[in-house]
Formats: sequence, structure tokens, C-alpha cells
Amino acid sequence: MNVCKLFLVVVFLTCAALAIPPADSQTTASNCTASQQAAVRCFVANAVATDLAKPRYGMTVAQFESYGYGVSQILETHQTFIVLVAISSAIADALPPTNADGTPNQAAQNDAIAETVNAATRWGFATPPQGASLTDLEHFSMDVASAMNGANGVLELLTPGISLRIIDSYIVTATSNGTTNLHELHANLATAINNFIRSGLMKVPPGLTMTQVDSFANSLAWVISNYKAATHRTTLSPN
Repeated sequence: MNVCKLFLVVVFLTCAALAIPPADSQTTASNCTASQQAAVRCFVANAVATDLAKPRYGMTVAQFESYGYGVSQILETHQTFIVLVAISSAIADALPPTNADGTPNQAAQNDAIAETVNAATRWGFATPPQGASLTDLEHFSMDVASAMNGANGVLELLTPGISLRIIDSYIVTATSNGTTNLHELHANLATAINNFIRSGLMKVPPGLTMTQVDSFANSLAWVISNYKAATHRTTLSPN
């Protein structure tokens, strides 16, 4: 099953779960309507049994059921869901799953996603909802990015990865003979972010601080550097 269909199934299973009547009004022998979690787990189990979906990332069926419920909880959030989709689209655009020579390297993109999601949660931009783990957030973002990898040029038109390319430009500027001057990089990023905010091109999200924004930007620089090393790129993929 391709990732696009998987993502559609995940969204559908959430809608199905939300439509289940309360537990005291309806029960079945398999207890699938006892709760939203039970409904989602039953949906995923049936999807696997009928070949509509297959466990991913080395999951057992039971783990895949738990992941399905985790995704249903992510989709019910607001900020976390938006942040994860933004991360996925930016990385699918600017950090494709290929090496500099065009050969496949899905691991490099997956690592970049996992590192970015970790940074987003560490600096307060996203929070795993109850019933979902940090790993669920990572896998959800990987699934969304994988669906976007085959966007047939749409992402190149919308350029959601522009922020990553901007950060990469500062990495390139602060790098000489293969060595990046981290002090220069961090100082330049802080100045750039401050200028963006003062000019109205960027806003600090409510409840967050300038320090958290700077820290997240520095974490993204680290993610980009690791990705470039893994794919042997000197700069990010052009839009």
C-alpha cells in the first residue's frame, strides 16, 4: 500500500472514530465501540486484515493499532498538527530522500524529520497529545512527508522549504574549508530572526519566547548540516 493511501486511511479512521456513539449506548462482542481508542484499534486491525493498510516502521499489528490511535489524537490537536504538517512539507521540499548524485536515501530524510520533530517538542512548538508518543509524532511526520515527496512539482511552486534554505545560506556563509564557525552561524541567525520579527516578516508564536525561536533555528541548522553530510550535498536542493 502506498503512503498516500495510508495517510487517507489514517484520516478516515479518525473520522470513523469520532462518529462512534458513546459506550453506554452501543456495544458489540468485539467491544469496538467501547471507546474512541477501541474503535480506532478495531478499524486499523480490520484495515490490516483486508490489506487496506500494512504496519510500517517495523511495527507489529498491535503497535500499528496504537499508532493509529496516536494519529487520531494528533489530528484532533491544533498547534501540534499544524507544526508537524509544516515540518513535513518543508523537509519534503528542501531535504528530499536522495543523495547529491540522485540515488535514494530515505534514511537521511527520516533522520532529518525525527531530529526536527524532537527539536520542535524540546523548544515548545509541538506537544504529544495524550494517547500519542513522540515516536508517533515522528512517524506521522514521516508519513506526511513521504506522501509529499511525490508532489509532481507542486511543492517546488509553493516552496514550503524556504525557511530551511535561508538557514542553509547562513551555514554556507559561516563555513570555510569544510568547517563551520558555530559562533558566527548562531550570531548571524539570531540577527536575521530579530530583523525578520522587527520587519513583520515573522511572528513569535503566543506563549513562546525569542530564545525558543532562536534555539529552534539553531537546532534546524544542526539538522540541515547532518542531512547534507549524509547526502553529500554542499547546499540544499533548489526549489
